[in-house]
Amino acid sequence: MRRSLDHVYRAAGGLAAIFILAIVILVFAQVCLNLADKISIRVVGKGIGLTIPSYSDFTGFFLAASSFLALAYTLRQGGHIRVTLLTGRLPVGLRRIFDVSIVLLALVMSAYATWYMIELVRESVEFGDRSSGMVSVPLWLPQLPVALGLAVLTLALADDLVGLLRGRAASWEGKDESLLSE
Repeated sequence: MRRSLDHVYRAAGGLAAIFILAIVILVFAQVCLNLADKISIRVVGKGIGLTIPSYSDFTGFFLAASSFLALAYTLRQGGHIRVTLLTGRLPVGLRRIFDVSIVLLALVMSAYATWYMIELVRESVEFGDRSSGMVSVPLWLPQLPVALGLAVLTLALADDLVGLLRGRAASWEGKDESLLSE
């Protein structure tokens, strides 16, 4: 079961990477259009006014998608900020209680945020909410990857909580040292 869930976390991380790549492509294209406009001003005397409509809106949507889709993968890789300076000094039994308590708290908060975001997506579909940019986009489209990212994070936290309760080490244990050596 754990191995198949790791595929889910990696897939969400891969989607996050695709959204980051989309940001790079979109911004690069807009910079090239701005450069072409400046060149046309020097050559012809006036700009050609090329722009990608609502490109800043789209890059914002893509940033939100990549940030939330990467949460579970980052958790599993030990990339989230933790207070290991404090927890590393605790006795093993107390540390396990602390880890279980923190993961449980994070799970409750993540589950609530997931529920809230799914409700927001549902309401955006129901009411036909749209973005206010030059290109009007149904708001549920950029909200959906955020909800998906939160749902995968909730799944990862539940997976870690079950593992901790069964006596396994947390998924991020020992990842700090490997990150420092790379």
